[in-house]
Amino acid sequence: MSSNTTANVSFDGPLATVTVSTPDGLNIMSAAAINRLGDAIKRVAARPEVRFTIIRAEGKVYVAGADIKEMSAFGPDEATQFGCEGSAVCDSIEKLPSVTIAAIHGAALGGGCEIALACDFRIATANVKLGLPETTLGLIPGWGGVPRAHKLLGGPAAKRLIFSGNPLTADQAKAAGLVDQVVPDQPALDDAVRKIVLSLSKGAPAAIALAKRALRDGKDVDAFADCFRDNQSREGMAAFMEKRAAGWMNI
Repeated sequence: MSSNTTANVSFDGPLATVTVSTPDGLNIMSAAAINRLGDAIKRVAARPEVRFTIIRAEGKVYVAGADIKEMSAFGPDEATQFGCEGSAVCDSIEKLPSVTIAAIHGAALGGGCEIALACDFRIATANVKLGLPETTLGLIPGWGGVPRAHKLLGGPAAKRLIFSGNPLTADQAKAAGLVDQVVPDQPALDDAVRKIVLSLSKGAPAAIALAKRALRDGKDVDAFADCFRDNQSREGMAAFMEKRAAGWMNI
């Protein structure tokens, strides 16, 4: 069942949309499914014109989590491989030069929450449940969710989320800092995504990519210097002095 989960990509100019779906609507991430998502992210990464990447889903939920039936047969070696594969995919989402937005509905639990944590922004509908319930199965998040939750939420809140395994409502997740915005329904979710894309369109794509790198590695001086290796910095400063819009503001 879970091996039917797919990840399709569509492109519309500077916007890429990755859509996770499965016939039963549960979007469970088996090893095969997480690798399909990784292939979709590679397609996005290969398109330098992409400035914004939306990771969304069709069906009853966002992503219900990893495939428990599949994991129940794992030993340590299989668990290591599965953890490395899932971590590599989440890392590839985090390292995309484009701005990444998780457009969440239904539930984002376990691996689904880890995928959302790898994005720059998370927007959720009011009916969402988000959480890392792995400890209730005798496990822990294995795709980078532990350090990402700690970085985003802070130590005490991340520990409560992970140690208890209890899911958060959309409003609780927003209060904790797990999501950036809560909207009432799917049409409002689509509208919120459009608004955040427009609100960030003034930033030069190359500068945003370098800022994302500096946020990951802490080397802001190196990133600042690398801005001057790209023509966008010349265009941006020229546009400022000439009191005109920069060339990349075409969304």
